Amino acid sequence: MSHPFSLPQNFKMVIGAAPAADAAGRTATYISCKNAHKVFIICQLTQGNAATVTFTLFQAKNVAANSEKALTNNVAIYADLDSAASDAMVRATDGVAYTTDAGLKNKIVIFEIDPASMDVNNGFDCLTVKSGASNAANITSILYAIGPLRYPALSPITALTD
Repeated sequence: MSHPFSLPQNFKMVIGAAPAADAAGRTATYISCKNAHKVFIICQLTQGNAATVTFTLFQAKNVAANSEKALTNNVAIYADLDSAASDAMVRATDGVAYTTDAGLKNKIVIFEIDPASMDVNNGFDCLTVKSGASNAANITSILYAIGPLRYPALSPITALTD
């Protein structure tokens, strides 16, 4: 018997930043966290140059990034700094940013955010991640896995609007 869980019905998957060179750093699309119990931000890095990459969490009052500021409450961070050699995710020190090592490897960094850890009392319910300046040979991409959703559906509510 199969398990009744369905990823598309219980999680909203949103591309925050398509794979691209990351020499100057970039900001992923802001998403609304209003309908999520959790948000997992999956940062993928194909490191072609031995320059570290820092991923930092930011929050805002809407998806247009109004009143943007850094997230201040630490969140769980997991990393696999050589995904070709292993699929093991290692729990890193909780924080609001993560800096990779300089090894020329394929890497995955996952932030696990409870939207309640955001400054919700002051109206901050939207989230993004920014990558710091690195090197054009380093390719990054960002994927949001939002859920479990508060209201599962065949066509879940969008996270791209307020």
